[in-house]
Amino acid sequence: MLPPQTGRGRPREFCSQRCRQWDWVARQRASELELSEDELVIARSSLDELHDELYVLACAVEDAELDLVAAGPKAPATEIRRILDWLLDAARPLRDRGAPTSR
Repeated sequence: MLPPQTGRGRPREFCSQRCRQWDWVARQRASELELSEDELVIARSSLDELHDELYVLACAVEDAELDLVAAGPKAPATEIRRILDWLLDAARPLRDRGAPTSR
């Protein structure tokens, strides 16, 4: 997300010249491949990794729901924390996928 603009001029679309260049390259390549605005090219291995991570997360959500039901409404905080940690561990790979690196 770009910081709010102060002053005059058009709003910024890119954080840097490098990002602007990559956008141009991507649009040129999409044009060459005759891709519409709604289509995307992705490597099979990346798609498989994403599916695997989504499956792990879906299983963790299901496990967490079952564990919460089994623990009951008066579950100790340590049990709730264990369930939450399990769910967060499954979600982090998706959160961190392609996350911008801090400088």
